[in-house]
Amino acid sequence: MSIEIKVPALPESVSDATLVAWHKNAGDSVSRDENLVDLETDKVVLEVPAPASGTLAKIIVKNGTTVVAGDVLAILEEGEGEASAPEDTAPASAPKSAPVVEKESKGALKTSPAVRRLLDEHDLDATMVTGSGKDGRITKADVMSFLQSDDSADVTPGDEASAPQDTASSAGAERTEQRVPMTRLRARIAERLVEAQQSAAMLTTFNEVDLTEVIALRKRYKESFEKQHNVRLGFMSFFAKASVEALKKFPVINASVEGNEIIYHNYYDIGIAVSSDRGLMVPVIRDVDQMSFAEFELALNDMAGKAQSGTIGMDDLTGGTFTITNGGIFGSMMSTPILNQPQSAILGMHAIQQRPMVIDGDIVVRPMMYLAVTYDHRIIDGKEAVQFLVTIKDQLEDPARLMLQV
Repeated sequence: MSIEIKVPALPESVSDATLVAWHKNAGDSVSRDENLVDLETDKVVLEVPAPASGTLAKIIVKNGTTVVAGDVLAILEEGEGEASAPEDTAPASAPKSAPVVEKESKGALKTSPAVRRLLDEHDLDATMVTGSGKDGRITKADVMSFLQSDDSADVTPGDEASAPQDTASSAGAERTEQRVPMTRLRARIAERLVEAQQSAAMLTTFNEVDLTEVIALRKRYKESFEKQHNVRLGFMSFFAKASVEALKKFPVINASVEGNEIIYHNYYDIGIAVSSDRGLMVPVIRDVDQMSFAEFELALNDMAGKAQSGTIGMDDLTGGTFTITNGGIFGSMMSTPILNQPQSAILGMHAIQQRPMVIDGDIVVRPMMYLAVTYDHRIIDGKEAVQFLVTIKDQLEDPARLMLQV
């Protein structure tokens, strides 16, 4: 029986998607629920699974095509491996892209859609690349490093004189450019950032926080915390919980703007900016005020894993009331983060550095971090923004306040 493979219902507010990668070729055998193709939307990559086992009889939509919900992508002939014999009897006549299927099946569990596309472009087997990511996951950097080492290994001494790229590099004369289209995610990020700058009256205020007590607390309880809860005690849970306490004192900072109205939220859904192979994502952890430190760390690990693997859903990326971004993990000392609209504020964390500070008249070395809060000046006054940041500072410099909620 012939089955039409269609574009599934797209997430709310998403009108179309781009077909970025087929994982099977026409004539290939497929298993029920096996991922056939990746569709990229503005924020997430959707996988289209096979509705039944059989043979992929015909591919209708090619890579790079924009599709909408209900479009027919391919035709599947139901039945176990009915058309697999020709590939076995005449492997020499198989299309060049056939090896892609094998390498995807070998490496799919350790690669994101973006990495799989890069592997496809260079006709690489994922099993040839050593992953440096979590649980051995292959990153784009791993693929690029492999390509560089592989290219140099492929050039024999006799080939060096005749290889155009080698001659050009030794002469230093060749200058090249590469023009590539933005991914849908990158284009959407660009659109939202420009939109935020044009529609909000953004202003940033700064402060610095002494993390001596937080670091001491983590050091004291790190091993027992991880043993009991099976998750590491990170810095982000302290900042998230401190932010919630500050948001309770200054509810307008947890609000959003809609037309001429201010919408106050009596819940605390915190977006945490996460860097992934596809670009920046902001998964939302809901009801942070009701979470323990361990519950928050587990939820954060889960969201970060989804972002890296490309399995994050649209529901995970919408509805936040406040955002935290940490440029410090990349070495940033200070920045002015841009609002994640329609939210009215965003907290920026930065690198921790040992700096001399004057404490009670003495110069001592302390682990210091610059904090930044960018806020929408249309509804938030400077006094509120400054006091909000000072509240976060007070909570972190005396973590007992977090437990006592004072």
